[in-house]
Formats: sequence, structure tokens, C-alpha cells
Amino acid sequence: MAVTIDNRPTVFGDRLIITGTYGATDTTIDLSAFLSEIDMAMCLRTGAAPGPLEGYTIDGTTITLTAATAAGNFMAFGRRS
Repeated sequence: MAVTIDNRPTVFGDRLIITGTYGATDTTIDLSAFLSEIDMAMCLRTGAAPGPLEGYTIDGTTITLTAATAAGNFMAFGRRS
């Protein structure tokens, strides 16, 4: 499953909230088409083992998933491009 970004982001001035989903085999979520920087991100596993994903980092406009073993949802908040 590829990263899917919801088609209705929320805008607050120069800030943007983006939500979407990622697959169990995905390793990165690239948001450079939407954001110039990520201020905060949250990744949540779905399915049989729901809960927060422990093991992801933010680097500029990319979320790197280091411990994803199940599909999940993400939310990112940052400065619009």
C-alpha cells in the first residue's frame, strides 16, 4: 500500500494540517509538495494492534517510519510551501 494523502487539508494562515494513511511496508512520507517544514507529526497504527507508532522521525518535509510493521494513519502540521 502506498502513502495516501487526504484531498482536503486544513489551512490556518500560513500553516497546513495534512492527514493520510501509510502501509505496513512504507518507510517514508514525503510532504514536500505541500509543506516547506513540518512542525509536528503523529503516526497511529490501525488494524489488529491500534495505537501510537513508536519509531518515526521528522527531517525537513519528510516523516521517516523506522518501526512501521502495520498500516496506519498520520497527521502532520507545518508551514505551507
